Amino acid sequence: MTRVVRLPQDTCPRPAEGVAVTIGTYDGVHRGHRAVIAELQRQATQRGLSSAIVTFDRHPAEILRPDRVPRQLTDPEQEVELLASTGVDHVVVLTFDEARSKEPAEDFVQEVLVGCLNVKLVIVGDDFHFGHERRGNVAMLTSMGAELGFEVEGLDLVGVDGAPAEGPDRVSSTAIRRALDAGDLAVANEMLGRQHEVRGVVEPGDQRGREWGFPTANVAVSELAQLPADGIYAAWFVRADHSVHPGAASLGRRPTIYDLQPFRLLEVHLLDGLDYDLYGEQVAVRFAQRLRGEVRFDTVDDLVAQIGRDCDDARRILGTG
Repeated sequence: MTRVVRLPQDTCPRPAEGVAVTIGTYDGVHRGHRAVIAELQRQATQRGLSSAIVTFDRHPAEILRPDRVPRQLTDPEQEVELLASTGVDHVVVLTFDEARSKEPAEDFVQEVLVGCLNVKLVIVGDDFHFGHERRGNVAMLTSMGAELGFEVEGLDLVGVDGAPAEGPDRVSSTAIRRALDAGDLAVANEMLGRQHEVRGVVEPGDQRGREWGFPTANVAVSELAQLPADGIYAAWFVRADHSVHPGAASLGRRPTIYDLQPFRLLEVHLLDGLDYDLYGEQVAVRFAQRLRGEVRFDTVDDLVAQIGRDCDDARRILGTG
C-alpha cells in the first residue's frame, strides 16, 4: 500500500535500500506523468529500490506568480489520490511556501532527495526544472548525483500512445487545458487517460430546473479549477459515499434566462430518477462527452424541450437509457 507522507509534519521515509524517485507538479496525473511513473516503478523493481513521487501541496505558481496561476486539472487532494493509485511505495507531499520558493536547487537535492529519501535514482522528464528561479535541471542533477551517489535519467516526453513525441503531439497539462478551453473534451480525456473531473460542494440554486421537471445539483467549484468550455455534457456524478450516478451537466451562464449572468454555473441533472438531498455535500463531476455548446433559445418552452433531448442523449452515451 502506498504511504502518503506530508512534510514537514510527517517523518521522512528513508529506506535502507534507497529510493528511486520522480519529482514534479503532477497536475492532471495525465498519460505523460504515468509514463514516467511506470518507468520509475520498473527500474525500482529491477534495482531493488523503493519507489517514491515527490510533489507539492499546491501549484508553485500560487506563490511564484499569483496573478498567473494556471487552472488546475486536479485539486491537491485528487492529485494525491491519483498518484497513490499508481501503486508507488511513497507519495511525498512537500509544503510549498515562500521559503521553499527561494530554496536553491542544490539545497533541495541535499535536504529532500539525499537527506530525507536516501535517493539512488532520479527519473524525470527531460524538460524538468526545479529550485529557486528554476535553476535546477537534469544536467545539474546528474552532476550532483555523481558526487552524492545517485543516478539520473531524463525521459523524452510522450504522446497519447506512450511513444516519444515532439511539439503539439506531446501530452502536457498545458495542452489539456487548451483542449478543455476549446471544448475538445475528447482530446483532453484522451491525454488524461480518464474522464476530466472537477470537485465541489452542492449549493442551493434558483430552483428553475425543479419547476421544469429537471431538478439539478448546483456544484460550486474552486476558482482555480479548470472547467471545460461552456456547454452541455454527458457526465457522471459522484457522491460523498462514492456512489456514481449518470447525469446531464450544464455549464455556462444560462443565456435564455439571464441577459448577463456574471458567473459560470455547473448544474447536473441526475438521470436515475431519484431526488436526493445533496445540499452541502462534497461531490465530483466526471465529464464523459460534450453534447453541444450553450445556446440562447427564443422561449423557455424551447429550452425545456431541448433539455429533454439532451437527457436522452446523455442516457444513450452513458449506457443507461
